[in-house]
Amino acid sequence: MTELLEHLAGRTVIVGSGLAGLMTALTLAPEPCVIVTRAALGAETSSAWAQGGIAAVMGADDSAALHLADTLAAGDGLCDPTIAAGIVTEGPAAIAALEQAGVRFDRNGAGKLSLGLEAAHSRRRIVHAEGDGSGAAIVAALVRVAKQTPAISVLEGFEARRILLDGERVAGLLCASADGAAILPTAKVVLATGGIGGLYDATTNPTGNFGQGIALAARAGADLADMEFVQFHPTALDSRRRPLALVSEAVRGEGALLVNERGDRFMARIPGAELAPRDVVARAISAEIARGGRVFLDARAALGSRFATRFPVIAALCGEAGIDPAAELIPVRPAVHYHMGGVATDENGLSSVPGLWVVGEAASTGLHGANRLASNSLLEAAVMGMRAAGDISAMPAGPAGAIVAEKLPAPADASLVRPIVSRHLGVLRNAGAIEDAIAALLPLAEGNGPAADPAIVALSIAVFASLRMESRGAHARTDFPLKLAQANRRQMRLSQVLEIARATQPDALAPPYALARSA
Repeated sequence: MTELLEHLAGRTVIVGSGLAGLMTALTLAPEPCVIVTRAALGAETSSAWAQGGIAAVMGADDSAALHLADTLAAGDGLCDPTIAAGIVTEGPAAIAALEQAGVRFDRNGAGKLSLGLEAAHSRRRIVHAEGDGSGAAIVAALVRVAKQTPAISVLEGFEARRILLDGERVAGLLCASADGAAILPTAKVVLATGGIGGLYDATTNPTGNFGQGIALAARAGADLADMEFVQFHPTALDSRRRPLALVSEAVRGEGALLVNERGDRFMARIPGAELAPRDVVARAISAEIARGGRVFLDARAALGSRFATRFPVIAALCGEAGIDPAAELIPVRPAVHYHMGGVATDENGLSSVPGLWVVGEAASTGLHGANRLASNSLLEAAVMGMRAAGDISAMPAGPAGAIVAEKLPAPADASLVRPIVSRHLGVLRNAGAIEDAIAALLPLAEGNGPAADPAIVALSIAVFASLRMESRGAHARTDFPLKLAQANRRQMRLSQVLEIARATQPDALAPPYALARSA
């Protein structure tokens, strides 16, 4: 029996309760909305795990033009300059909105914001809270306000399974709860579901995040963009912990150095050294590991006894692994950290499906291009949450769409998909590996089993990767190591992804045809 939640009918439904989802809800208020979250409000979100902070132009020596230039350089030719300029310019307003919501950012003795430096930034512009506990502090503050806001209804323990359509327009959301299936009738859905790290063995994301929002939007017919660009954070703590703990780029911003097992500072030979863009550092570390070596972060001289004060969360994580970062080397390795691709949206987060907005990591706005600049993720989440709310509020209320109830799909399970993606779609790729991934993922994506939704997302990454015959940003191909002269973004729908994937497989008619001839 499917329950129709008529008492919540017509409200904007926000799926996810990280920074992007919470900012959307709080900005919409006093307009009523519903937050759907499979866990407790604000829990199991990548936002809450962010250590560095939010990149924003707050320093006297900084400007939006400088921040934009750094963003475009890191994006390796694929950023949308207009979108990027707009989001960067709205950074200070986002910081002000967060402070108004109760976020207490770190300040120096003079009462001014304490600004950190991270890789590929030309200025100190990382606004942080509680040292390296920025994400947790920000999300905790927003959760407190959201719980006190009468206009925001929260459905915890609800998992979105399908977007229901009336023709091509959003008409509702089919969810699973402890009591069975439930439908939220609505013409406005916002997906704020986070990234795709759960598709990989080595990730710094919540392992349950396999790209649910992308799968939901793709099945609804939305355009996807730049799916091949998966950012590997260069320095995850190399331990038995799963997901892997992150050692923030801010540690290198404070002067920590990367060395191999021989004590060789291998990044010294590369422009930008330890503060080169993430894709450059990740590839260099991967090369050291591929030859059988190990890589360490050496913060002893740069931070020493100050480490635990500046980075209390990282110090605790190191301690959990039996490492004292003030006196010992920290073992690190690359791990999936962020997805630049996602559901294609306009400048307000609206997808190609009427009534469907996507904000945060699940979206592809064009801000990040081929490689996200550090700490631009929380910036985008905050700004785009606010923009989507403004866009939704300006939309006239339309007639309720007709809802056709669907059977509740099985809960998703990425366990069959994870080994395929980890092996074939890692830091370094080639045609053979990508083709193997497509062959293994296609039958899973076309099926109706628990692996179908994760496989749809993974297959999209593989097909987009097969079409990009160059190395650019986070997409590195050993068979196409050079960059094409012209940089082009790509958008496709799920139907096109499946069509291309099927075309790469052996002719399905071949076996019966051969039998007929032999007979």
